[in-house]
Amino acid sequence: MKLALAQLNPTVGDLKGNAAKILAAAGEAQAAGASLLLTPEMSICGYAPEDLVLRADFCAACEAELSKLALAAPDITLIVGFPHRVGRDCYNAAAVLQGGRIVATYHKQKLPNHAVFDEMRTFTAGEEACVFDCEGVRFGLVICGDIWDSGPAELAAAAGAQVLLVPNASPFHASKRAERRYVVKQRVDATAVPLVYCNLLGGQDELVFDGASFVMDAKARLTHQFPAWEEGVFYVEFDGNAVLPGELKAEPAFEADVYQALVTGVRDYTDKNGFPGVVLGLSGGIDSALTMAVAVDALGAKRVHAVMMPSEFTASISLEDALEMAELLGVQYSEIAIKHIYDAYIDQLAEAFDQLPFDTTEENIQARIRGTLLMALSNKFGHLVLTTGNKSEMAVGYATLYGDMAGGLAVLKDVPKTLVYRLSDYRNGVSRVIPQRIIDRPPSAELRPDQTDQDSLPPYEILDAIVEAYVERDLSAAEIVARGLDAATVKRVIRLINLAEYKRRQSAPGIRITPRAFGKDRRYPITSRYRPEENLQETTAK
Repeated sequence: MKLALAQLNPTVGDLKGNAAKILAAAGEAQAAGASLLLTPEMSICGYAPEDLVLRADFCAACEAELSKLALAAPDITLIVGFPHRVGRDCYNAAAVLQGGRIVATYHKQKLPNHAVFDEMRTFTAGEEACVFDCEGVRFGLVICGDIWDSGPAELAAAAGAQVLLVPNASPFHASKRAERRYVVKQRVDATAVPLVYCNLLGGQDELVFDGASFVMDAKARLTHQFPAWEEGVFYVEFDGNAVLPGELKAEPAFEADVYQALVTGVRDYTDKNGFPGVVLGLSGGIDSALTMAVAVDALGAKRVHAVMMPSEFTASISLEDALEMAELLGVQYSEIAIKHIYDAYIDQLAEAFDQLPFDTTEENIQARIRGTLLMALSNKFGHLVLTTGNKSEMAVGYATLYGDMAGGLAVLKDVPKTLVYRLSDYRNGVSRVIPQRIIDRPPSAELRPDQTDQDSLPPYEILDAIVEAYVERDLSAAEIVARGLDAATVKRVIRLINLAEYKRRQSAPGIRITPRAFGKDRRYPITSRYRPEENLQETTAK
């Protein structure tokens, strides 16, 4: 028999649109001779629906659309994910559609409640296996998190499953695919049953889903690796319950993979929320340059508006490089000088400031003028403002509230500065879009004379190592110092990370590409007197 997987990009809440995608995939699969089509987790409503599933009307609408889909579907067994409300309980479910009706329903048993997941809050855990027949083969259903622990897969195998089908909504981060294959191998080793893994595709707020569905045979050998970042219907041939070998699509290189995640996140956030285009401040620096390259690759040059807002501190090469990049990419480009606006602010504040010296106050005024101008353009033309700050800056608060942080989507929020450079080199290797001088020159906010980032921050390779250790790995200050990093620098960076929580809480959502991003992944109190860095000297002295 032939089995089909639909690697779909649904939109949360677009029930009719999602059902139409499933129906089109079912028609394509039937025409190709497939007997069964597997779709991703929550395919009827999109993932993650979050608190929408707490609403009885939303769940009822999903089930109504599912019933319509069952009647409209061609003569093929169809697996569709949906929220199944039973009394006061709501289950993360998958329905088996055959002959115009729902013939079986499976309830997810292992509800993830870590990292970006909060399913224990919204769903009730199931307890029973679900096994059904198709073309003489017994298929068992388990959903996403069910394979990350022992139990559900083994229960399905004990109930007679000869092949395991796994609808997934597994979010991307840069090492996630290896983790998925590792846990699937464990389940196949435990059950000696082939496993078909169908993953979601596309962007949903901070999360991106990479597809990259795959199949393992009963000996835990990878027989099929389907493409990442590609929507479509893909096929697996079986001889009885034995998987016949298929195509093993090569995985993208690291930088290409992360870059495509950013492109996917920008495209889907912009399109699914109905924005006609995006606007961003183009400073002549590397962060805004990479952000604009991603935006153009996601949306096309006609939907990107770059605005250079020079001040008296803006170097001539910044103006030259920004204009060159705008011309290379063919975007709409504007220059709005801010000096006279800044002078008006300073004039109005002169009495209150009473000749106090220039400091970060005046720097922040410049950033906030720029944020106001970008938001004005957004309001007037309806475009989404993309912020350009990276993870390194967001970690230590090297950003201005209501200034460079003002906007609707933070493209590089989870991209450390050192990775910004790698991604810029990668993109220029595809085709030259970023002037080399932007990559080569020392980074600067250009908010005071001769400013560089390293006036305020450690070198980025050191800063990023500390951020990765403290934020992504939860290492203590002493453990980070034991890695060979300077104790005073570690203490300072950890202090800045903790102090900047109030800024991050007010920041735009950003595309997640690491195992722990700022946002849903990391929930720390703003008001807290816990200071782990203060124990460093005492700990290391023992």
